[in-house]
Amino acid sequence: MPRSEFMSIRVLVFGVCLSLSGGIAGSALAFDPQAGVTKESGPFDLFKFGFFSYKEGRKNDAIEAYRYAAEKGHTGSRWALANMYADGDGVPENDLEAFRIYSDIARAGVEPGSEDTGYFANALIALASYYRRGIPDSPVKIDLSQARQLYFQAASAFGVPEAQFQLARMMLAGEGGNTSAHQAKKWLNRARNNGHAGAMGLFGSILFQEGQATRGLAFMTAALDHCLPKDCGWLQSMQEDAFSVASEQDRRAGVSLAQNIRFSPE
Repeated sequence: MPRSEFMSIRVLVFGVCLSLSGGIAGSALAFDPQAGVTKESGPFDLFKFGFFSYKEGRKNDAIEAYRYAAEKGHTGSRWALANMYADGDGVPENDLEAFRIYSDIARAGVEPGSEDTGYFANALIALASYYRRGIPDSPVKIDLSQARQLYFQAASAFGVPEAQFQLARMMLAGEGGNTSAHQAKKWLNRARNNGHAGAMGLFGSILFQEGQATRGLAFMTAALDHCLPKDCGWLQSMQEDAFSVASEQDRRAGVSLAQNIRFSPE
């Protein structure tokens, strides 16, 4: 399945994991008593061991540790396993198994202020992506209404920029509900203010189409300076199309204004 929609969230959550996971010796070489961690260890210790094993390339050890921790109810370990199944990373790719685990995380919910909030929000976005495209030869069919609802939950309750961006795209296309350029602009504006370059570029494109040529070109140009590799291609194509029909005056003004647009990635 396409994973670009929530890859940035994974990076953020793994960063949190790293900050919390001190105490496992980097010299541990195997999932056994000599490493200081066994299947009887606590779920967080198993998770920490799995995290460092993964970082060191020992994916079999990571999977084993994550599975034991997941059986003990550790949300982060469930999330890590789901990602590995979704990517075919250390295990055969299995989108249906990933979907099942993400669904378990979503059904469990999360308490306000919980350290599991990042995992929960990531699971919502992953499920939305699956519902948006379906899983071939499985019971998981395309359900745009459900996808839109999940993006809305992650966008509104947790303020996730990627969810805000994807929700806006669905609103612009009328996927899973009514078409609403007004609401789409609201979510794109939130996402771009939260450091989402794709949202900034798409917001600029809408402004350009509405007749605000200078501002629109400025946002599209600024987005190109900060885009992720997965977004740069379509952003550049969109900006070039707008430049090709803009006046020379608007082009110059847009490029100049782009230099003053603030970009604050989370």
